[in-house]
Amino acid sequence: MSTNPALLQWPADPRDALGLALWDSVALAEAMGGTASTAFQCSGVEIDSRDVVAGDLFFALKGESTDGHRFLDKAFANGAAAAVVDRPIAQPHILVADPSAALEALAAAARGRVDARIIGVTGSVGKTGVKEALFAALDRGSRGAAHRSVKSYNNHVGVPLSLARMPARSLFGVFEMGMNHAGEIAALTRQVRPDVAVITTIAPAHIEMLGSEEAIADAKAEIFAGLLPGGTAVIPADSPHRARLVRHARELGVKVVTFGRAADADVRLLDALPIASGGSLVTADMGDRRLCYTVAEPGDHWVTNSLAVMAAIRAVDGDLGAAGLALAEMGGLAGRGARHRIPAAGGNVLLIDESYNANPASMRATLAQLGQTPAARRIVVLGAMKELGDFAPGFHAQLVEPLLAAKVDHAILVGAEMRFLADALGKGGGSALGNLPGFAHCEGPDEAIAALEQYGLTGGDAILVKGSNSVGLAQLVAHFVAREA
Repeated sequence: MSTNPALLQWPADPRDALGLALWDSVALAEAMGGTASTAFQCSGVEIDSRDVVAGDLFFALKGESTDGHRFLDKAFANGAAAAVVDRPIAQPHILVADPSAALEALAAAARGRVDARIIGVTGSVGKTGVKEALFAALDRGSRGAAHRSVKSYNNHVGVPLSLARMPARSLFGVFEMGMNHAGEIAALTRQVRPDVAVITTIAPAHIEMLGSEEAIADAKAEIFAGLLPGGTAVIPADSPHRARLVRHARELGVKVVTFGRAADADVRLLDALPIASGGSLVTADMGDRRLCYTVAEPGDHWVTNSLAVMAAIRAVDGDLGAAGLALAEMGGLAGRGARHRIPAAGGNVLLIDESYNANPASMRATLAQLGQTPAARRIVVLGAMKELGDFAPGFHAQLVEPLLAAKVDHAILVGAEMRFLADALGKGGGSALGNLPGFAHCEGPDEAIAALEQYGLTGGDAILVKGSNSVGLAQLVAHFVAREA
């Protein structure tokens, strides 16, 4: 019996010639224009000494009020392999003129060395969730060869840090880009240089700085300027700013793919049926094919998010089947939809953690989701929506309508800006939609915890906790989740 020699040969992969370490001292010195004190290798990159683990390269960055060089001892005590510094030290290091500039240089080197398809994600709402879904899909389809920015590392430090962490063997990369001023995404997208740029939504987040939704759309559209030749812009078809976004993309000569419910969307929702677990069974038309898949995350906004995911996956020639499986298995992220079961008298209480961020659009979406959640009583803990400027009074007061539509029984409102909603609810009486819920207005999370304890929890309750991160409602979530069943 003979064996075909071809069956004994492992397929050649150019990545096999690449080193296993994330970076070595030679590559680091070359990328950053610095000088290595000795030979070393590192397996990670970190800027916070508290988060350093064994094998990390620690960047001693200087901020407005602190200097990373003060925390070198802590970084090495936690296992740092070396540090990037602007002065010689006794431990292994790369000496550079400016560690911040060196981080950006390392990010550029990381982007330049990979043969990977890169997706950039921005939007007023949903960018972190879409980024995580894209990563889960691509990582599954590539068997672990995908990379993404973690948490919400989407600013002028987080993006280069995330790029610097990208292994040379990566086949896919997904990077989130955020902003609160015009011009910020333009700088980030030039670093990421995506093959595909996704805009999830346009909503009045950061409107205090930008003045109008049109200006927000223009600022988000800056992401298209970094697209590589032949790149694709993925744009929400149902946005009132669709034409504006498409125009920006067309002016740059990139391909446009739209997603949504609109009849002419390139990735079009045909049907979304609720399933017992709270998610949806989605059917979508992609022009030459139809897809049917499950979205585990509850809410209509996740149905729309899934269309953006599928559009981007196809644009980078990813595995649509793996994307469907990933969407079916995703769980909520901490602060962004995680669900907890908390024991209480008479059974468990459902706590929905949306404590990381809030703007008028996401408030309405999550309140609508709460209204579709079976519950004996619906309770909300709503924190102030920040960066709304002169628009704050109106946007907060307008939450009365979605509160009523969701049939909320009791509202705990936290932060100074929430007094506008409290004033609207305090007028008493009813409306065409129903009776106003009871409420309490609190200054901060400690007072809100006491107010919720006083109101009392019983089995069958559903609690939505949502607010801008600076309000600190994660503290309230942690307090009650400590009792998790």
